[in-house]
Amino acid sequence: MKQQLTAVQDPNFADRRKHGADSNAAALERRQFRDGNRSARPEVVEFADAIDEYKITHRRRFVTFEELYDVMSSLGYHK
Repeated sequence: MKQQLTAVQDPNFADRRKHGADSNAAALERRQFRDGNRSARPEVVEFADAIDEYKITHRRRFVTFEELYDVMSSLGYHK
């Protein structure tokens, strides 16, 4: 009979509820806007990375349209 591991015992489990000063916290972040390296356009990659950085810095899972515009403005977009 195979023994089942609980989430705490599983070495592949990352408890993201802990807010300690873990050095791997950035590596465990799952709020990425960009899904892999699907775009070959550098401006799209730069935009996605800027959104990811904003979300991590401001501890946001989702961004509003206003926040999205702020990120675009920070990259130099203007109307």
